Amino acid sequence: MVISKWRIAATIRRFPLLLGIFHKLWRFTRPHFSAGVIGVLFNSLGEVLVVEHVYHATPRWGLPGGYMDRGEDPQTTIARELREELELSVEVGPVVALERAEGNHLDIAFLCHSDGSVGHLCEELLDYRWVSPDQLPEIRRFHRKAISEALALADMKV
Repeated sequence: MVISKWRIAATIRRFPLLLGIFHKLWRFTRPHFSAGVIGVLFNSLGEVLVVEHVYHATPRWGLPGGYMDRGEDPQTTIARELREELELSVEVGPVVALERAEGNHLDIAFLCHSDGSVGHLCEELLDYRWVSPDQLPEIRRFHRKAISEALALADMKV
């Protein structure tokens, strides 16, 4: 027996709570993801900001960023992370890279802009450097990809 879409719609209209129950059951069967964001920032010399992380065994260097909190927008997350980690206020630009990492983790990279300077480092960071994109220390593949995509986007805007 095939139930028509009209009959389903009529049933939902008659019993709207059923739809809420169905959504909760359906969401329970969907994969759950963690998400992290990183920011790509260039200075006026074309150098990119990299940071040395306390909690990264290897590679220790990478782009600044962190995990999204429950219910937080990615743009809000990267602005919060850069403020917390580097005392740096930023304007969040476009997404330059997006990738599903190991497990159910989603990485999002944003091109960011700031007229400010790096302040006090939080306890999660050991150091920071502005480096030429062609002289990067060892960093994660996704971070390298994000820098490359941000450079390509910046070239298109010139």
